[in-house]
Amino acid sequence: MKKLLNVEGMSCNHCVMHVKNALMDIEGVKGCIVSLSSNTAEVDLDKDIDDELLVKAVEDAGYTVSTIEDI
Repeated sequence: MKKLLNVEGMSCNHCVMHVKNALMDIEGVKGCIVSLSSNTAEVDLDKDIDDELLVKAVEDAGYTVSTIEDI
């Protein structure tokens, strides 16, 4: 199961790592690819995780999620 998050507010590679680390800290996230050029985070999940938990992790890291879609 994968989700694609559109992340707003990233401006550098440090931001990318900050978002990636925040998402990887969630139990059930087995991988994450964050792209600065497309402002997205592709999250690979081991189990079903509520979208609100993913959004909260990104927001707590200081960024905004505009949309989430299953891929």
